[in-house]
Amino acid sequence: MSKDTSWRSFDPDQNASPAIALRVEVEEIDSEAPTHQHRKGQLVLALRGGVTCEVPNALWVVPPNCAVWVPGDMPHSNRVTPNARICLLFVEPGAADLPDECCTLSITPLVHQLIERLADLPNDYEHGSFAGRLAQVLLDELSTMPVEQLHLPISSEPRIRRIADALTRDPADRSTLAAWARRVAMSERSLARLMLRETGLTFGRWRQQLHLLIALRQLAAGATVQQVSADLGYESVTAFITMFKKALGKPPARYFASLTRNRGIAESFTG
Repeated sequence: MSKDTSWRSFDPDQNASPAIALRVEVEEIDSEAPTHQHRKGQLVLALRGGVTCEVPNALWVVPPNCAVWVPGDMPHSNRVTPNARICLLFVEPGAADLPDECCTLSITPLVHQLIERLADLPNDYEHGSFAGRLAQVLLDELSTMPVEQLHLPISSEPRIRRIADALTRDPADRSTLAAWARRVAMSERSLARLMLRETGLTFGRWRQQLHLLIALRQLAAGATVQQVSADLGYESVTAFITMFKKALGKPPARYFASLTRNRGIAESFTG
């Protein structure tokens, strides 16, 4: 099952296997699975392109060769960039020692390859079969993956949600906190307190994190650093690169080059 027409209607709860993997090839336009939930937890692994996952009160980005873990029974939606290639791993509750909260995981080449291999096998495998043993190794390894801080806290509070929706539509909007306060009929000080209480971040830090997630998604989809810098309203490419490096430890080119190297290592497992 690898076509975009099937991934949104696939029901992982029809099968009690500890882990089920599904490879998805997305068409030339953005594709979205609207808000849904299932018993099994879900790991979203981006092989090419970018994926954005939204859960209650948070937005998560899945850059290439990282993955977002969504625990079972948590409402979520997935949006995939054009021409993306992803793997979905569905995990039965209790089958692996995975977080109770949604998070981004850094995926090793071994785990990457195990997920892809499982996607090639039937879903209804027997315990102790080749697929069953492979799934167990995968789940054991997955439980050790480190967590990355690649998410944006959002809120159902109407004024914060209004700001989030507006900046998601137009991330180049550089309005000050005072300007946003006027738009939502609050004082600047009250909005600053509300933002901190609802998201745990100051307005400036929160907007920077939003820019980082948008940048990762666009760069993963093939946009240039210059294009992304302009789309986010940065005065110069250098200013954008400085923000990116401060957040992720590497400038964009080196960050994505390291992901490409990891993908090459993963592919060598089947070479």
